[in-house]
Amino acid sequence: MDLEQRVAELERRLAELERAVGEADAARSASSSVRPPQRDPGDALWALNGLKEQFAALGAVNGGVLFTGAVRTRAGLRYEWQYGLPTDTVMDGDWAAAAESFAALGQPVRLRLLREILDGRCTAAELTELDGMGTTGQIYHHLRQLTAAGWLHTAVRGRYEVPAERVVPLLVMLTAAGR
Repeated sequence: MDLEQRVAELERRLAELERAVGEADAARSASSSVRPPQRDPGDALWALNGLKEQFAALGAVNGGVLFTGAVRTRAGLRYEWQYGLPTDTVMDGDWAAAAESFAALGQPVRLRLLREILDGRCTAAELTELDGMGTTGQIYHHLRQLTAAGWLHTAVRGRYEVPAERVVPLLVMLTAAGR
């Protein structure tokens, strides 16, 4: 998929979400019976049940997928993030477009680099000092692969960081993988 096709797909998805939000806002203002979800202390599936209510209110008859998190890394950085899509949008999307992102995470050294960076070791010099990471050239290769896939960026010359919008998705993927 070339850049123009990716942009067109993102514009289509954004328009769909804006339409769904507009319809939900109209439904909320037309009816005072729509209430925010309440947490039942005895409900072990409170997040799932709340999600189902939200997607039903949006008219997403096939439900949806949501991932969210509020985390603080061992380095003391805080991240709060949430993202969701209707099931139909996910199922109709271009799954092959995710291959590069998944592939970048397919190396144990790259996953360790991400962990170390989240833990506060942010420079290539700090990362090359770690045992079992390979040569300096290998480390730079892995850093380039993670950067190209959007899992890293350089904040200041020589300092790497996981973009804020990627921290929770990374942790979700690791959790989903059984880690």
